[in-house]
Amino acid sequence: MSEQGKGGSTKSRLDEYWKANLRLIFTLLAIWFVVAYVPPLFIWQLNQIVIAGFPLGYYMGSQGSLIVFVVLIFYYAWRMNKMDDQYGLRDK
Repeated sequence: MSEQGKGGSTKSRLDEYWKANLRLIFTLLAIWFVVAYVPPLFIWQLNQIVIAGFPLGYYMGSQGSLIVFVVLIFYYAWRMNKMDDQYGLRDK
């Protein structure tokens, strides 16, 4: 929505913006936590699956989590740009 579509004062618009920003941050942190800390709990089960001679637990730790972290960074930047437009806070 544009600035006019949001209505209300600048302070209320900024409050809504930061609430949305915090929701996004907490959601992405939850995904980060799950990707970083849950797979090691199942390492023995994951290592039963072998890909190209290496156990799946190895791939999850060395490649998979890094890929997810980079995707989270790019998603956050993309989503924040959209939120800046939505709340009329984009730098011109």
